[in-house]
Amino acid sequence: MTDQIREVLTPYLAANPERAPDVVELMAALAAGGDLTSRKTFPLHVTASAAAINDRGKVLMIHHRGLDRWLLPGGHVEPTDISLYGAALRELEEETGIPWQHAVSPPTHDVIPLDIDVHVIPANAAKGEPEHFHADFRFAFWAKDSDIRLQLEEVSDYAWRELSDLPTPRLVEAASRI
Repeated sequence: MTDQIREVLTPYLAANPERAPDVVELMAALAAGGDLTSRKTFPLHVTASAAAINDRGKVLMIHHRGLDRWLLPGGHVEPTDISLYGAALRELEEETGIPWQHAVSPPTHDVIPLDIDVHVIPANAAKGEPEHFHADFRFAFWAKDSDIRLQLEEVSDYAWRELSDLPTPRLVEAASRI
């Protein structure tokens, strides 16, 4: 999957060259080698999220139990995932019940993510995890209305929210352009 990470990162940076300083940790981890899709790879591993936007221009957000924060549906890449894009779709379906068939990518957003965000995850003694980074590849989807069925082990609530509620101004701007 390391080659796939590079294959997605390269056109993302070509389209967004100003973002290179924001993904320095990711580029260093790629240069160092290792399995960046394993949740046991520290200090950084890759995750994938879905910015699902409905026909009213609202984005689906979930309340993550472990982090006690509103986030996009998403999570760790699994060994069975063949692409980051596919991992984002799988996570959308797992956490919200929205079938992958109800999510369609805006043009080029199946190749280039809407955003790549490198952020700190706090240490979790219960899981034996030190503080580390997630390099989250965030893909955009137009989502058809579907019944929401939450994965209650990880998610406590959901809401269709304004784009302005997204976690970073950069993500708000990117989502506003699609």
